[in-house]
Amino acid sequence: MLDAAADLPREAGAYVLLIRLDSELPLDMPSFRGKSLSPGLYAYCGSAYGPGGIRARVSRHLRKEKPMRWHVDRVTAAGRVEQVGILVAGRECNLVTELLASGGLQALPGFGSSDCRTCVGHLLYLPKVETLPTDIFDLVVSGGWEVH
Repeated sequence: MLDAAADLPREAGAYVLLIRLDSELPLDMPSFRGKSLSPGLYAYCGSAYGPGGIRARVSRHLRKEKPMRWHVDRVTAAGRVEQVGILVAGRECNLVTELLASGGLQALPGFGSSDCRTCVGHLLYLPKVETLPTDIFDLVVSGGWEVH
């Protein structure tokens, strides 16, 4: 699985992960206590402006064993990342806006966006679809990778 991340750029930017949860995921974070994520597909929009850029951040998300630092770490550890898209020099909020505008996706309020004053949430639920909307994914994401 980590081989897929080796092709990702080291530049800074934004990314979207398509994550499949096969079973319910109870959320053990204080702000979500008593809540859980239903099985299904989720799109997480994040940014990678630290050392190693997009490659380093996505590689971390693809690992199952990792410190639980961010909200999405629980989702990627429990689920399966099926698709990765990037936007070099992009911003995660722009990805969230474009994906929500495509219709059919629902933001989970506050999830993955505790430091964002603009977005409802950076984790989006895809209740009735099996992949990210192709036209939006191709439009806003400069590269798409299938993760095997």
